[in-house]
Amino acid sequence: MNLQGIVAVSGKPGLWRALAQNKTGYVLESLDAQKTKLIANLSTAKLAALNEITIFGLEDDIKLTDVFERMKAADSIPTGKEDGKKLREFFYTVAADHDEEKVYASDMKKIITWFNLLKELPLFNEEAPSAPIATEQEILAPEPVKEEVAAPGAEAPKAKSKKAPAKKA
Repeated sequence: MNLQGIVAVSGKPGLWRALAQNKTGYVLESLDAQKTKLIANLSTAKLAALNEITIFGLEDDIKLTDVFERMKAADSIPTGKEDGKKLREFFYTVAADHDEEKVYASDMKKIITWFNLLKELPLFNEEAPSAPIATEQEILAPEPVKEEVAAPGAEAPKAKSKKAPAKKA
């Protein structure tokens, strides 16, 4: 699932794709059929990237992408208009260790609405791009120090010396 560039904007319904960035914010396009364009000012709008959103869990937070993967495999997905009890029952199947006190029915409705909007898009079935991962040896190994070595028969490189400034008497 490739959710790179997909954001939720506070105060705006639905999901948005980041198209470009300018001095003041981002140019966004809605993922619905209207393909509405929006310029989100960074000083006033709050953007949340879907691939970075987590859900409160009892032990650890649960990544939204993991919940979406489980929702793909689910038999039936309730609509966002169901009552809170049915949504909570469904959420126990896709995010069993979510924190009941911190995850509200409105959060579950939003996640289900987002899933229903995303499942039709081709990016939903794409593999997420992965950055090259450095191995532990590359991280821990210091970079070799390069020394100047004079060729045989050549003069050795002169070391630069700093002279102390002359004292005025």
